[in-house]
Amino acid sequence: MRKLIRFTIAGGIGFLVDAGILSALIHLTPLGPFLARLVAITFAMAATWAFNRSFTFDRSGRSLAAEGFRYGSVGVTAALVNYGLYSALLLSLPALQPLAAMVIASIASMIFSFFGYSRFVFRAE
Repeated sequence: MRKLIRFTIAGGIGFLVDAGILSALIHLTPLGPFLARLVAITFAMAATWAFNRSFTFDRSGRSLAAEGFRYGSVGVTAALVNYGLYSALLLSLPALQPLAAMVIASIASMIFSFFGYSRFVFRAE
C-alpha cells in the first residue's frame, strides 16, 4: 500500500509538471494543444522517473541505463495510451478544455503505469 501511495504522489508531481507546461505552452507559444502535450508529457515522465526511482520503488539492481530504458519503455507506452485518449477526447468533444482531457487521460493511464513500473522496471532481478 505504501508503494501505491508514493506512486500516487509521484503521479501528482508528474501531473503538475504536465499541466503547468501544457498550460504555459498553449498560452505562450503557437504550438497548440497537441504538440504542447507531447512536450509536457516528456517533462512529466522525467520528473516521475526521478521520484519513483528515489522514493516509490526499491532499486532494481540493474544498471541506471537498463533501468532507464525499461522505465522509458513503460513510460512511452503509457504516454501513448494517455496521448491517444487525450487526442480522441479533444477531437470528439471540441468544446472540452485541453486540461480536462488531460485529467481524464492521465487517470486512465495511471493503472497501466503502476503495474508496468512495479513489475517490469523496479522489480528485483
